[in-house]
Amino acid sequence: MNSRVILFLLGKILYFLGAVFTVPMLVGFLYRDRGAYIFSACFVFALAAGLFFRRMGKQVSAHYEISNREGILTVVLTWVMAAILASIPFMASGMLDPAGAFFEAMSGLTTTGATALPEIEGWPVSLLFWRVWLHWIGGLGIIVIFIALLPGISGSAAHLFNAESSGFEGEKIVPRLQKTALLLFKIYSLITAVTAALLLFCGLDLYDAAVHAMSAVATGGFSHYNDSVAHFHSAGVEMVLGIAMFVSGGNFALYFNVRQRGLRVLLRNDEFRWYLVLFLSLTGLVTASLVSHGHGMESGFRDAFFQVASFISTTGYVSADYDQWPSFAKICLVLLYFTGACAGSTAGGIKISRFVVLLRGIGVSVSKVLHPREARPILYNGRKVENNVLGLVLTFFALYIAIIILFSTAIAFTGEDIITAVTAVAACLSSVGPGFGTVVGATGNFSSLTPAAKIMLAFVMMLGRLEMYTVLILFSRNFWQGQSRW
Repeated sequence: MNSRVILFLLGKILYFLGAVFTVPMLVGFLYRDRGAYIFSACFVFALAAGLFFRRMGKQVSAHYEISNREGILTVVLTWVMAAILASIPFMASGMLDPAGAFFEAMSGLTTTGATALPEIEGWPVSLLFWRVWLHWIGGLGIIVIFIALLPGISGSAAHLFNAESSGFEGEKIVPRLQKTALLLFKIYSLITAVTAALLLFCGLDLYDAAVHAMSAVATGGFSHYNDSVAHFHSAGVEMVLGIAMFVSGGNFALYFNVRQRGLRVLLRNDEFRWYLVLFLSLTGLVTASLVSHGHGMESGFRDAFFQVASFISTTGYVSADYDQWPSFAKICLVLLYFTGACAGSTAGGIKISRFVVLLRGIGVSVSKVLHPREARPILYNGRKVENNVLGLVLTFFALYIAIIILFSTAIAFTGEDIITAVTAVAACLSSVGPGFGTVVGATGNFSSLTPAAKIMLAFVMMLGRLEMYTVLILFSRNFWQGQSRW
């Protein structure tokens, strides 16, 4: 593993992160708040750090092949470095202490949407915009956007791309990686623009429309209002954002194929069909539960539609106090902590594709009890699922549950009750954001947690965003001692 190559790549990424600071800087100058000067200083610092890293590193030619280990380490260091840089404005403004600032920055970049701010309104516009801008940059992925906008970083950037991608299929839209990243970025930007335009039509001003469109499409959940989307009291706004969240939970590569081959591509895709059925089924069940406990049909459907869309897409927007809902409705939302949405989306969670493979694997196993000699393959999108893929899916499930148990125990050790500990870890690992209970529930936040709990949860967010293996492999001795370039 060539550490100088990694330093060179980090230097180039620091240039990109420096450019990211310019947008909230301009917002600060536009609204004449003190954030403008904070972001200006961060911009200069990022460029200076980038120059230092590049000089310490080794120039990479266009034909240099990045190894898998170099790609993995670069991606993890990029996310840690980006979170540290992103936390500086929160600390410099006095909004948060170092632990809270790092938590908030990681929450923004990983599109978790959990906040350590007890009061959101009243802070400078540019700093509140920064939280949502982090969502939008982190939603598609720092590395993906970097490859799309600044091509030519190396001859084998696929290792960087794959280390940040979700799911187990790894299918590209087009043969060239840089073109794939650019197409994904264009689709991402188009959905954001359409959502913002529809929110303008619903009566929001340009700033509110842009901020909530970016947050919804990134499936992040940050808002600059204390009561989130409930602030607007608008069925139209909730419907637009609900649809945007659902769409953003779909596979972006699949959307490109829709342009090529029509809408039938969606319904022929196993994962999207299950995603749609799960969304409609749980919306119906939650609506029925709310109506049976005194809600009107219209308000029950409206609240159910929005919150199911918010949870299944792991956005975490809140339009109603779901902590006051019937137990059955709350259990439906808790289930969505784990399912998440589709692979290749901006959403977190285990992903629907893995559940499809798991359930079909269970079906085949049950069938073999009755017919031991039957050779029945597990199919996914018409193709046979190999045993090694099934093994990886099962391992992923086991690891997911193990992490929730381990970190829930650690958070409980800091003094939190069991509901807060378990739902906080599940919400952060799945990138949903809000948990359940009086502390981290629909009307709460993570501000009262100890600094140690916030740092642990920030680490859990990164685990969820990079799908665990990319981070956990760094704790393997073979990763550091191996001599092969793999």
